[in-house]
Amino acid sequence: MAHTCKSCGAKADDPGHLCNPTVQILTCSYCGATDVGATHVCQQKLAAMKYSCQSCGRVAAESSDLCKPDEIT
Repeated sequence: MAHTCKSCGAKADDPGHLCNPTVQILTCSYCGATDVGATHVCQQKLAAMKYSCQSCGRVAAESSDLCKPDEIT
């Protein structure tokens, strides 16, 4: 999440959903792009995804980031 409410601590991708938002600028650790959204996917990040979750379908570079990891073949 890119934004946090200063008043209650709630988090959201869109600051319009918060009563008193702060803006956290995200930088992609894969491609170096700045001011990216939480759902940013670049070619480098996509290539790093090696596991998918058998429960929800989420993908991750490390199996420890998923509850039921399965290696993508």
